[in-house]
Amino acid sequence: MTRHDLKIAGLIAAVVVVIGLALGYGVGVLTGGGRALPGAPAEAPAAFAGPEALRLVNPEGGSLPGYRDVYVNDYAGLLDATASARIRGDLIELYDRTGIEMTVLTIRSLGEYGHDGAIEPFATALFNAWGIGNAVRNDGVLVLVARDDRVMRIEIGAGYDVDWNARMQRVIDTGFLPYFRDGRYQDGIEAGVSETIRSLTGHLPGTYDDSTLRQGWDWILRWFSGLGDWLWAVIALPLAGAGLGVRRYLRLRPRPCPTCGRIMRRLGEEADDAHLDGGQQLEEFLKSVDYDVWLCDGCGHMDIHRYGNWFSSYGACPKCQYRTLSTTAEVLVAATESSTGQKRLTYDCQNCGYHDTELRTIPKVTESSSGSGRSSFGGGSSSGGGASGSW
Repeated sequence: MTRHDLKIAGLIAAVVVVIGLALGYGVGVLTGGGRALPGAPAEAPAAFAGPEALRLVNPEGGSLPGYRDVYVNDYAGLLDATASARIRGDLIELYDRTGIEMTVLTIRSLGEYGHDGAIEPFATALFNAWGIGNAVRNDGVLVLVARDDRVMRIEIGAGYDVDWNARMQRVIDTGFLPYFRDGRYQDGIEAGVSETIRSLTGHLPGTYDDSTLRQGWDWILRWFSGLGDWLWAVIALPLAGAGLGVRRYLRLRPRPCPTCGRIMRRLGEEADDAHLDGGQQLEEFLKSVDYDVWLCDGCGHMDIHRYGNWFSSYGACPKCQYRTLSTTAEVLVAATESSTGQKRLTYDCQNCGYHDTELRTIPKVTESSSGSGRSSFGGGSSSGGGASGSW
Protein backbone atom coordinates (compact mmCIF):
# COMPACT_ATOMS: atom_id res chain seq x y z
CA MET A 1 0.00 0.00 0.00
CA THR A 2 1.49 3.34 -1.07
CA ARG A 3 1.57 6.52 1.00
CA HIS A 4 -1.26 7.90 -1.12
CA ASP A 5 -3.38 4.82 -0.40
CA LEU A 6 -2.60 5.12 3.29
CA LYS A 7 -3.70 8.75 3.29
CA ILE A 8 -6.99 7.89 1.55
CA ALA A 9 -7.63 4.94 3.87
CA GLY A 10 -6.78 7.08 6.90
CA LEU A 11 -9.12 9.85 5.78
CA ILE A 12 -11.97 7.39 5.21
CA ALA A 13 -11.35 5.78 8.60
CA ALA A 14 -11.27 9.18 10.33
CA VAL A 15 -14.57 10.25 8.76
CA VAL A 16 -16.22 6.94 9.72
CA VAL A 17 -14.93 7.23 13.31
CA VAL A 18 -16.12 10.83 13.68
CA ILE A 19 -19.57 9.99 12.30
CA GLY A 20 -19.77 6.90 14.52
CA LEU A 21 -18.80 8.83 17.65
CA ALA A 22 -21.27 11.61 16.94
CA LEU A 23 -24.08 9.19 16.11
CA GLY A 24 -23.46 6.98 19.14
CA TYR A 25 -23.19 9.89 21.57
CA GLY A 26 -26.24 11.62 20.15
CA VAL A 27 -28.39 8.50 20.38
CA GLY A 28 -27.05 7.85 23.88
CA VAL A 29 -28.17 11.30 25.02
CA LEU A 30 -31.56 11.06 23.29
CA THR A 31 -32.30 7.63 24.77
CA GLY A 32 -31.43 8.75 28.27
CA GLY A 33 -27.93 7.29 28.62
CA GLY A 34 -26.68 10.49 30.25
CA ARG A 35 -29.34 10.57 32.96
CA ALA A 36 -28.45 9.94 36.56
CA LEU A 37 -29.97 6.84 38.09
CA PRO A 38 -33.26 7.57 39.88
CA GLY A 39 -33.40 7.23 43.61
CA ALA A 40 -30.77 5.44 45.62
CA PRO A 41 -30.19 1.78 46.45
CA ALA A 42 -32.07 0.55 49.46
CA GLU A 43 -29.97 0.51 52.59
CA ALA A 44 -30.75 -3.15 53.30
CA PRO A 45 -32.82 -5.98 51.85
CA ALA A 46 -36.35 -6.32 53.12
CA ALA A 47 -36.72 -8.55 56.13
CA PHE A 48 -37.56 -12.21 55.61
CA ALA A 49 -41.27 -12.77 55.96
CA GLY A 50 -41.54 -16.50 55.41
CA PRO A 51 -43.04 -18.35 52.42
CA GLU A 52 -46.12 -16.79 50.86
CA ALA A 53 -49.41 -18.56 50.39
CA LEU A 54 -50.32 -19.42 46.83
CA ARG A 55 -53.56 -17.45 47.13
CA LEU A 56 -54.23 -14.10 48.77
CA VAL A 57 -57.54 -12.39 49.43
CA ASN A 58 -58.53 -9.76 46.85
CA PRO A 59 -60.40 -6.87 48.54
CA GLU A 60 -62.31 -6.38 45.28
CA GLY A 61 -63.52 -9.99 45.38
CA GLY A 62 -61.98 -13.29 44.43
CA SER A 63 -58.34 -14.04 45.11
CA LEU A 64 -54.85 -13.00 44.10
CA PRO A 65 -51.78 -15.10 43.37
CA GLY A 66 -49.09 -15.19 46.03
CA TYR A 67 -45.41 -15.09 45.19
CA ARG A 68 -42.59 -17.56 45.66
CA ASP A 69 -39.89 -15.18 44.44
CA VAL A 70 -39.67 -11.38 44.51
CA TYR A 71 -38.35 -11.16 40.95
CA VAL A 72 -39.92 -13.77 38.63
CA ASN A 73 -43.05 -15.89 39.15
CA ASP A 74 -43.80 -17.68 35.89
CA TYR A 75 -47.05 -19.44 36.77
CA ALA A 76 -48.08 -19.63 33.07
CA GLY A 77 -44.89 -21.46 32.08
CA LEU A 78 -43.81 -18.95 29.43
CA LEU A 79 -40.09 -18.94 30.32
CA ASP A 80 -37.48 -21.65 30.28
CA ALA A 81 -35.04 -21.89 33.18
CA THR A 82 -32.27 -20.02 31.37
CA ALA A 83 -34.45 -17.07 30.38
CA SER A 84 -35.95 -16.88 33.85
CA ALA A 85 -32.44 -16.73 35.35
CA ARG A 86 -31.41 -13.97 32.93
CA ILE A 87 -34.45 -11.86 33.77
CA ARG A 88 -33.96 -12.46 37.48
CA GLY A 89 -30.32 -11.37 37.18
CA ASP A 90 -31.37 -8.16 35.41
CA LEU A 91 -33.91 -7.36 38.12
CA ILE A 92 -31.41 -8.08 40.89
CA GLU A 93 -28.97 -5.71 39.20
CA LEU A 94 -31.71 -3.08 38.92
CA TYR A 95 -32.41 -3.34 42.64
CA ASP A 96 -28.74 -3.27 43.62
CA ARG A 97 -27.96 -0.25 41.45
CA THR A 98 -31.09 1.84 41.99
CA GLY A 99 -33.18 0.37 44.82
CA ILE A 100 -36.12 -0.09 42.42
CA GLU A 101 -38.16 -3.24 43.09
CA MET A 102 -39.45 -4.66 39.81
CA THR A 103 -41.14 -8.04 39.49
CA VAL A 104 -42.54 -10.18 36.65
CA LEU A 105 -45.64 -12.35 37.04
CA THR A 106 -47.24 -14.56 34.38
CA ILE A 107 -50.60 -16.27 34.94
CA ARG A 108 -52.84 -18.33 32.70
CA SER A 109 -55.91 -16.14 33.10
CA LEU A 110 -57.59 -13.65 35.40
CA GLY A 111 -60.59 -15.95 35.61
CA GLU A 112 -58.72 -18.59 37.58
CA TYR A 113 -58.61 -16.04 40.42
CA GLY A 114 -62.33 -15.25 40.17
CA HIS A 115 -61.84 -11.99 38.23
CA ASP A 116 -63.87 -11.40 35.07
CA GLY A 117 -63.27 -7.68 34.52
CA ALA A 118 -60.46 -5.49 33.24
CA ILE A 119 -56.86 -6.21 34.15
CA GLU A 120 -56.23 -2.77 35.70
CA PRO A 121 -58.01 -3.18 39.07
CA PHE A 122 -56.64 -6.71 39.39
CA ALA A 123 -53.07 -5.46 38.85
CA THR A 124 -53.49 -2.59 41.33
CA ALA A 125 -54.88 -4.90 44.00
CA LEU A 126 -52.07 -7.39 43.40
CA PHE A 127 -49.41 -4.65 43.53
CA ASN A 128 -50.69 -3.38 46.88
CA ALA A 129 -51.17 -6.87 48.33
CA TRP A 130 -47.57 -7.73 47.57
CA GLY A 131 -46.30 -4.28 48.64
CA ILE A 132 -43.99 -3.84 45.66
CA GLY A 133 -41.42 -1.05 45.96
CA ASN A 134 -39.90 1.11 48.64
CA ALA A 135 -42.54 2.24 51.15
CA VAL A 136 -41.26 5.84 51.11
CA ARG A 137 -40.47 6.34 47.42
CA ASN A 138 -43.26 4.07 46.09
CA ASP A 139 -41.13 3.30 43.03
CA GLY A 140 -42.03 -0.36 42.48
CA VAL A 141 -42.93 -1.85 39.09
CA LEU A 142 -45.09 -4.91 38.30
CA VAL A 143 -45.14 -6.62 34.89
CA LEU A 144 -48.24 -8.82 34.73
CA VAL A 145 -48.99 -11.09 31.73
CA ALA A 146 -52.24 -13.06 31.45
CA ARG A 147 -51.55 -15.52 28.64
CA ASP A 148 -54.99 -16.94 27.83
CA ASP A 149 -56.70 -13.54 28.19
CA ARG A 150 -54.07 -12.07 25.83
CA VAL A 151 -53.68 -8.98 28.01
CA MET A 152 -50.82 -7.52 30.02
CA ARG A 153 -50.20 -4.65 32.40
CA ILE A 154 -47.25 -2.64 33.68
CA GLU A 155 -48.39 -1.32 37.06
CA ILE A 156 -46.21 1.38 38.64
CA GLY A 157 -45.97 2.75 42.17
CA ALA A 158 -47.68 5.87 43.41
CA GLY A 159 -44.36 7.72 43.40
CA TYR A 160 -44.35 8.04 39.60
CA ASP A 161 -46.14 11.03 38.09
CA VAL A 162 -48.74 10.74 35.35
CA ASP A 163 -46.19 11.18 32.53
CA TRP A 164 -44.88 7.71 33.29
CA ASN A 165 -48.11 6.16 32.05
CA ALA A 166 -47.27 7.15 28.46
CA ARG A 167 -43.71 5.88 28.85
CA MET A 168 -44.93 2.50 30.00
CA GLN A 169 -47.41 2.40 27.12
CA ARG A 170 -44.54 2.89 24.64
CA VAL A 171 -42.62 0.08 26.32
CA ILE A 172 -45.60 -2.26 25.97
CA ASP A 173 -46.29 -1.30 22.36
CA THR A 174 -42.68 -1.57 21.19
CA GLY A 175 -41.07 -4.02 23.62
CA PHE A 176 -43.65 -6.66 24.52
CA LEU A 177 -46.52 -6.78 22.03
CA PRO A 178 -44.62 -7.26 18.73
CA TYR A 179 -43.30 -10.57 20.10
CA PHE A 180 -46.53 -11.59 21.85
CA ARG A 181 -48.49 -11.25 18.60
CA ASP A 182 -46.19 -13.87 17.05
CA GLY A 183 -46.59 -16.18 20.04
CA ARG A 184 -42.99 -15.52 21.15
CA TYR A 185 -43.76 -14.89 24.80
CA GLN A 186 -40.30 -15.58 26.16
CA ASP A 187 -38.61 -13.24 23.67
CA GLY A 188 -41.22 -10.59 24.35
CA ILE A 189 -40.84 -10.75 28.12
CA GLU A 190 -37.05 -10.56 27.90
CA ALA A 191 -37.10 -7.65 25.44
CA GLY A 192 -39.89 -5.86 27.30
CA VAL A 193 -38.21 -6.16 30.69
CA SER A 194 -35.00 -4.74 29.23
CA GLU A 195 -36.90 -1.83 27.70
CA THR A 196 -38.77 -1.20 30.94
CA ILE A 197 -35.46 -1.02 32.81
CA ARG A 198 -34.06 1.34 30.18
CA SER A 199 -37.12 3.58 30.49
CA LEU A 200 -36.80 3.64 34.28
CA THR A 201 -33.05 4.26 34.49
CA GLY A 202 -31.76 5.35 31.07
CA HIS A 203 -29.60 2.20 31.06
CA LEU A 204 -30.08 -1.23 29.56
CA PRO A 205 -29.23 -4.16 31.84
CA GLY A 206 -25.49 -4.56 32.23
CA THR A 207 -24.67 -1.03 30.98
CA TYR A 208 -24.93 1.05 34.16
CA ASP A 209 -21.22 1.88 34.08
CA ASP A 210 -21.00 2.36 30.30
CA SER A 211 -20.37 5.74 28.75
CA THR A 212 -23.12 7.64 26.95
CA LEU A 213 -21.38 6.85 23.65
CA ARG A 214 -21.38 3.11 24.25
CA GLN A 215 -24.98 3.12 25.46
CA GLY A 216 -25.96 4.96 22.29
CA TRP A 217 -24.39 2.32 20.08
CA ASP A 218 -25.91 -0.46 22.18
CA TRP A 219 -29.31 1.09 21.50
CA ILE A 220 -28.57 1.40 17.77
CA LEU A 221 -27.51 -2.25 17.51
CA ARG A 222 -30.57 -3.39 19.46
CA TRP A 223 -32.77 -1.29 17.17
CA PHE A 224 -31.25 -2.90 14.09
CA SER A 225 -31.72 -6.34 15.66
CA GLY A 226 -35.36 -5.56 16.27
CA LEU A 227 -35.95 -4.84 12.58
CA GLY A 228 -35.94 -8.55 11.84
CA ASP A 229 -33.35 -10.80 10.27
CA TRP A 230 -34.41 -10.12 6.69
CA LEU A 231 -34.27 -6.32 7.00
CA TRP A 232 -30.98 -6.53 8.89
CA ALA A 233 -29.60 -8.55 5.98
CA VAL A 234 -30.86 -5.98 3.48
CA ILE A 235 -28.93 -3.26 5.33
CA ALA A 236 -25.87 -5.17 6.50
CA LEU A 237 -25.03 -7.15 3.38
CA PRO A 238 -24.62 -4.12 1.08
CA LEU A 239 -22.48 -2.37 3.70
CA ALA A 240 -20.32 -5.46 4.14
CA GLY A 241 -20.07 -5.86 0.38
CA ALA A 242 -19.02 -2.24 -0.03
CA GLY A 243 -16.35 -2.64 2.65
CA LEU A 244 -14.99 -5.79 1.04
CA GLY A 245 -15.08 -4.09 -2.34
CA VAL A 246 -13.00 -1.16 -1.11
CA ARG A 247 -10.52 -3.55 0.55
CA ARG A 248 -10.27 -5.64 -2.62
CA TYR A 249 -9.72 -2.55 -4.77
CA LEU A 250 -6.94 -1.27 -2.54
CA ARG A 251 -5.33 -4.69 -2.66
CA LEU A 252 -5.65 -5.40 -6.39
CA ARG A 253 -5.52 -1.93 -7.95
CA PRO A 254 -2.82 -1.28 -10.62
CA ARG A 255 0.52 -0.42 -8.98
CA PRO A 256 3.21 1.63 -10.77
CA CYS A 257 6.77 0.49 -10.24
CA PRO A 258 8.54 2.91 -7.86
CA THR A 259 11.74 2.47 -9.90
CA CYS A 260 10.73 2.75 -13.56
CA GLY A 261 7.05 3.71 -13.40
CA ARG A 262 5.83 0.71 -15.35
CA ILE A 263 2.65 -1.03 -14.15
CA MET A 264 3.60 -4.04 -12.05
CA ARG A 265 2.14 -7.53 -12.29
CA ARG A 266 0.62 -9.48 -9.40
CA LEU A 267 1.84 -13.06 -9.32
CA GLY A 268 -0.49 -16.00 -8.75
CA GLU A 269 -0.62 -18.01 -5.54
CA GLU A 270 1.72 -20.74 -6.77
CA ALA A 271 4.18 -18.35 -8.45
CA ASP A 272 4.49 -16.06 -5.44
CA ASP A 273 5.61 -18.96 -3.19
CA ALA A 274 8.96 -18.91 -4.98
CA HIS A 275 9.57 -15.43 -3.56
CA LEU A 276 8.41 -16.19 0.01
CA ASP A 277 10.61 -17.66 2.72
CA GLY A 278 9.63 -20.73 4.74
CA GLY A 279 7.97 -18.81 7.54
CA GLN A 280 5.85 -16.78 5.13
CA GLN A 281 4.78 -19.92 3.27
CA LEU A 282 3.80 -21.51 6.59
CA GLU A 283 1.74 -18.45 7.50
CA GLU A 284 -0.16 -18.84 4.24
CA PHE A 285 -0.63 -22.56 4.89
CA LEU A 286 -2.03 -21.83 8.35
CA LYS A 287 -4.17 -19.05 6.83
CA SER A 288 -2.95 -16.57 9.42
CA VAL A 289 -1.43 -14.28 6.78
CA ASP A 290 -1.85 -13.92 3.01
CA TYR A 291 0.91 -12.47 0.84
CA ASP A 292 0.75 -10.74 -2.55
CA VAL A 293 3.90 -10.52 -4.68
CA TRP A 294 4.07 -7.75 -7.30
CA LEU A 295 6.75 -7.90 -9.99
CA CYS A 296 7.86 -5.30 -12.51
CA ASP A 297 8.59 -6.94 -15.86
CA GLY A 298 10.56 -3.89 -16.94
CA CYS A 299 13.25 -3.53 -14.28
CA GLY A 300 12.63 -6.61 -12.14
CA HIS A 301 11.62 -4.66 -9.02
CA MET A 302 9.52 -6.73 -6.62
CA ASP A 303 7.19 -5.77 -3.75
CA ILE A 304 5.73 -8.17 -1.16
CA HIS A 305 2.56 -7.06 0.65
CA ARG A 306 1.31 -8.73 3.81
CA TYR A 307 -2.39 -9.11 4.73
CA GLY A 308 -3.20 -10.57 8.14
CA ASN A 309 -6.29 -12.69 8.72
CA TRP A 310 -8.44 -10.94 11.35
CA PHE A 311 -10.03 -14.20 12.49
CA SER A 312 -6.95 -16.40 12.77
CA SER A 313 -6.23 -18.05 16.13
CA TYR A 314 -2.47 -17.85 15.57
CA GLY A 315 -0.39 -15.08 17.14
CA ALA A 316 3.05 -13.62 16.46
CA CYS A 317 5.94 -15.71 17.78
CA PRO A 318 8.26 -13.71 20.09
CA LYS A 319 11.27 -15.58 18.68
CA CYS A 320 10.83 -15.69 14.88
CA GLN A 321 8.11 -13.01 14.62
CA TYR A 322 6.00 -15.06 12.21
CA ARG A 323 2.29 -15.39 12.95
CA THR A 324 2.56 -19.11 13.64
CA LEU A 325 2.19 -19.23 17.44
CA SER A 326 -0.65 -21.33 18.86
CA THR A 327 -1.95 -20.97 22.43
CA THR A 328 -3.75 -23.59 24.52
CA ALA A 329 -5.23 -23.12 27.99
CA GLU A 330 -5.69 -25.69 30.75
CA VAL A 331 -7.51 -25.00 34.02
CA LEU A 332 -5.46 -26.42 36.89
CA VAL A 333 -7.56 -25.15 39.81
CA ALA A 334 -11.11 -23.87 39.32
CA ALA A 335 -12.01 -20.54 40.94
CA THR A 336 -14.70 -20.36 43.60
CA GLU A 337 -16.42 -17.54 45.48
CA SER A 338 -13.88 -17.91 48.32
CA SER A 339 -10.63 -18.55 46.41
CA THR A 340 -8.91 -17.79 43.13
CA GLY A 341 -8.08 -20.46 40.58
CA GLN A 342 -5.13 -21.12 38.30
CA LYS A 343 -4.72 -21.97 34.63
CA ARG A 344 -1.73 -22.81 32.46
CA LEU A 345 -1.18 -21.27 29.03
CA THR A 346 1.06 -23.18 26.61
CA TYR A 347 2.64 -21.48 23.60
CA ASP A 348 3.99 -23.43 20.62
CA CYS A 349 5.38 -22.00 17.38
CA GLN A 350 4.76 -24.11 14.30
CA ASN A 351 7.70 -22.44 12.50
CA CYS A 352 10.73 -22.27 14.81
CA GLY A 353 9.68 -24.70 17.55
CA TYR A 354 9.47 -22.04 20.26
CA HIS A 355 7.77 -23.43 23.38
CA ASP A 356 6.81 -21.72 26.61
CA THR A 357 4.29 -22.00 29.43
CA GLU A 358 2.75 -19.43 31.74
CA LEU A 359 0.64 -19.73 34.87
CA ARG A 360 -2.17 -17.22 35.35
CA THR A 361 -4.53 -16.57 38.22
CA ILE A 362 -8.27 -16.96 37.64
CA PRO A 363 -10.23 -14.34 39.61
CA LYS A 364 -12.70 -15.42 42.27
CA VAL A 365 -16.24 -16.09 41.13
CA THR A 366 -18.30 -12.97 41.78
CA GLU A 367 -20.44 -13.38 44.84
CA SER A 368 -24.18 -12.99 44.57
CA SER A 369 -25.34 -9.40 44.83
CA SER A 370 -27.24 -8.17 47.86
CA GLY A 371 -30.53 -8.16 45.98
CA SER A 372 -30.37 -11.92 45.48
CA GLY A 373 -31.04 -12.46 49.19
CA ARG A 374 -34.37 -10.61 49.26
CA SER A 375 -37.43 -12.67 50.08
CA SER A 376 -40.15 -10.02 50.44
CA PHE A 377 -41.06 -6.61 49.08
CA GLY A 378 -40.54 -3.24 50.74
CA GLY A 379 -44.14 -2.21 51.40
CA GLY A 380 -44.79 0.05 48.41
CA SER A 381 -48.19 0.87 46.96
CA SER A 382 -49.83 1.90 43.68
CA SER A 383 -52.67 4.28 42.97
CA GLY A 384 -53.44 2.66 39.62
CA GLY A 385 -50.76 4.21 37.39
CA GLY A 386 -49.24 2.37 34.49
CA ALA A 387 -50.31 1.04 31.09
CA SER A 388 -52.00 -2.00 29.54
CA GLY A 389 -51.95 -3.81 26.22
CA SER A 390 -53.60 -6.69 24.38
CA TRP A 391 -52.69 -8.84 21.37
